[in-house]
Amino acid sequence: MPAIRLLPDTLISQIAAGEVVERPASVLKELLENSLDAGATEISVSLTQGGIKQLKVTDNGGGMDAQDLPLAFARHATSKIASLDDLEQVKSLGFRGEALASIASVARAALTSRNARSPHAWSLSAEGGELGVAQPAAHPGGTSVEVNDLYFNTPARRKFLRTEATEFGHCEDVYKRIALSRPDVAFSLKHNGRVISHLPAGDAARRIAAVAGEEFASAARALDEHSSGLRLSGFAGAPAFSRSSRDAQFAFVNGRFVRDKLLAHALRQAYQDMLHGDRHPAYVLFLELDPLGVDVNVHPAKTEVRFRDARAIHQFVFHAVSKALSGSAAQTAPAAVRPLPAASGMNFQRAPYQASLGVAQPAAAYQAMFSAPPAPGAARGAYESIAAAAPAQAETDAPLGYAIAQLHGIYILAQNRQGLVLVDMHAAHERILYEKLKGALETQGMGMQKLLIPATFNAERLDVATAEEHAGLLQQLGFDLAPLSPTALAVRALPSMLASADAAELARALLRDLREFGGSRVLTEHQHELLSTMACHGAVRAHRPLSVTEMNALLREMEITERSGQCNHGRPTWYQMSLADLDKLFLRGR
Repeated sequence: MPAIRLLPDTLISQIAAGEVVERPASVLKELLENSLDAGATEISVSLTQGGIKQLKVTDNGGGMDAQDLPLAFARHATSKIASLDDLEQVKSLGFRGEALASIASVARAALTSRNARSPHAWSLSAEGGELGVAQPAAHPGGTSVEVNDLYFNTPARRKFLRTEATEFGHCEDVYKRIALSRPDVAFSLKHNGRVISHLPAGDAARRIAAVAGEEFASAARALDEHSSGLRLSGFAGAPAFSRSSRDAQFAFVNGRFVRDKLLAHALRQAYQDMLHGDRHPAYVLFLELDPLGVDVNVHPAKTEVRFRDARAIHQFVFHAVSKALSGSAAQTAPAAVRPLPAASGMNFQRAPYQASLGVAQPAAAYQAMFSAPPAPGAARGAYESIAAAAPAQAETDAPLGYAIAQLHGIYILAQNRQGLVLVDMHAAHERILYEKLKGALETQGMGMQKLLIPATFNAERLDVATAEEHAGLLQQLGFDLAPLSPTALAVRALPSMLASADAAELARALLRDLREFGGSRVLTEHQHELLSTMACHGAVRAHRPLSVTEMNALLREMEITERSGQCNHGRPTWYQMSLADLDKLFLRGR
């Protein structure tokens, strides 16, 4: 007996099913993609017991003739490619010709279809890979595929299926992904006879709001960027809408949902100086490029792709999303807030209280903020002298309005045309400092302020060693740290823009980061974390009283600072309450 033998076709299909048909959701994905490839504009899905007992997909696509039905169940039979050239520039979602054969080998399947030329439909059944005989049937134009008793003939695989609720959850995820990819197609979903979802055809914004949720839609930044044959469109969630998991991340390449490491890395980098810790961004993004530039024939599940110019794709996606996220407070609103109009073209009416307020130039007021706090009795006079020297209030009004008061030394209350603006002063100042530090480091313009009296502090031996080891890097960051003993350090200089920070605490925090990250490439690989630490310690602290001049200066800086809608940790820095919100709160008009 020969040691090597040919396997039966049914067994071959069952082996292939292990890669293509992992669970009911895998079946649903393949069938939905077939419907879209057939040109369907309406697709309905019906599931029973999470798709384990029955899964049915009906569409109004092109349909098939009677002679096509047996080929639809044959392995490696497809209408979508015919040559290697076709394979290298796949334009359809399916192309392998394996899906229906694999499904039919491990389930009881029935295919009913009618094309526009046929007077009636035809139906063909398959059970465990064995085909029946095509029969005339009643069916409107299009195709229905019904899959019953998945893995009925392979109990070892069936036992790996989870509960009905779990399998339905996976099917619903697939349904949502496919629905997001084609807002021009109407979709409906039933489970155990109950309608779960009905999505009429429409535009991308409405479909995203219906599938990803109104909260995401209101917090997302729209983008549509083009460059050298590449296009990235869709919506990137504001950092404040971050999640604890990656369940709200949808990336599509030429209409195909993918889980691609290169795209994921580019997107993480775009969010990296706005989200830290274990938070994950939310997005629905569509990348379009010449099919020749991407290889989709990487894995049978077709969720992995390989780009021919990976570096160009990475840079394009990174810069496109960074641009969408980088607006200042004058351009974008943080998540979960009522958006403000752009500053240009706005015509705010000056509120009566503003006539008596001087609005200092930001630079002058910031010098006061960065200097050591004056004695309590002299504070107000010193700050108001800046206001007196400043020009009268500018005629151009500001999106974040003008300061009214400070609340508990933590929040700034400001009035603009829409109503009330609440600002977390520490978070806002932290973002402003972070962006300034980043710009200074990039241009090698990190100014250094020598301290008249060095700040000394007790340190661990490892901290002293870290300061000596990274002396050059610390100089780049604007610090001059000198060891006094094996357990003591002196801060002799700080970055100029952080001159008012607690020198010892700032140095301790920075050394702690350097110890954690280590290595010669710390400034390139962990620059954002280091600068974020510096900005956090240098920002104005809670409970510090600010004058009206300082508060207005902070608001003006926010309006010209990129990403000022959220702090370095992704939290919103300001919140808009409209007059309508306030009226509702106090039941006015009822």
